[in-house]
Amino acid sequence: MLKIILITFSMILLPLKIYGLELGEDGLYKQPWINETFMDLREDLEEANANNQRLMILFEQRGCVYCKRMHKKIYSIPEIASTLNDDFFVIRINIFGDLEVTDFDGEILIEKEIVKKWGVIFTPTAMFLPEKVAVGKTASQSSVVTMPGAFEKGTTKFLLEWVLLKGYESEEHLQKFIARKLGS
Repeated sequence: MLKIILITFSMILLPLKIYGLELGEDGLYKQPWINETFMDLREDLEEANANNQRLMILFEQRGCVYCKRMHKKIYSIPEIASTLNDDFFVIRINIFGDLEVTDFDGEILIEKEIVKKWGVIFTPTAMFLPEKVAVGKTASQSSVVTMPGAFEKGTTKFLLEWVLLKGYESEEHLQKFIARKLGS
């Protein structure tokens, strides 16, 4: 029986190791660019700014096939991994998790409650924050862009670039930015 369990376990983990994916104890994929913090968004924004990075909240869940796809096929691309590591301060929220998160407005809720407050219902979702958040505002109210879904390399690359260039402050919508970059 033990042999069957070990074989089954290795059949599940071996493919993950081949693709460089490693699951944490929480069932979420580990990445060197995902920061472990005390989940106080005010402190996380302060640290992001001190590092000359943009704060990005990545929403995921255990067993999410779209999250796996993003980690396996998109986040593993050196150019994208490098941008996330160098230019973004990424924290992750498990949409069914129980860790406490302190919102910018000071309210403390566990992960699965704060996502309800913010209206996040799909994984993966990426929420990007400005360098400064107005007093009393929540993360969802302050977000410069919230992007639900799994996307290909081009869309992901251009989304990150658009955020870094503060395209949301211009008249050029993300879709137009992507079309222009693709030469369409």
